[in-house]
Amino acid sequence: MAEFDLVAMGGTFDIIHKGHLTLLSGAFSISSKVIIGLTSDEMATKKGKKLQNNFEKRMETLEKIIEKNFPESLYQISKLDNDFGPAVLEKNVEALVVSDETSNQGQILNDLRKQKNLPPVEVVVVPMVLAKDGQRISTTRIKNQEIDLEGNLSSID
Repeated sequence: MAEFDLVAMGGTFDIIHKGHLTLLSGAFSISSKVIIGLTSDEMATKKGKKLQNNFEKRMETLEKIIEKNFPESLYQISKLDNDFGPAVLEKNVEALVVSDETSNQGQILNDLRKQKNLPPVEVVVVPMVLAKDGQRISTTRIKNQEIDLEGNLSSID
């Protein structure tokens, strides 16, 4: 029996790595259904991210990863044009799944939900996954060829 009926989480998911899989696993392990906010190209650009893949490609890849790794799971992917998307307005959302890097988002979300007379959500923090060098696994580090998708250090020629 799942702890929650519906949780929300979000991300850009430009290059899906071990950290993303851990976050997704955290969400699917505690809930019957997960709403995943996928950052729009416009929002990513506004936040200074240089995307390797456009929204459609990121959505397609994310769906394939979920179907492969969490085949029986119920989920919905929504386009995120702001920091919270459906998590603000969907009254049935019971928890927000975040990494320890974004855990402050929970309080901000609950403040917004309070303004809309919606119940607060529980904030579930999934610890960041560290690479072999003890630093966090991130898409930026992968793009810079410091590490691979699993957090292994790139060999220096």
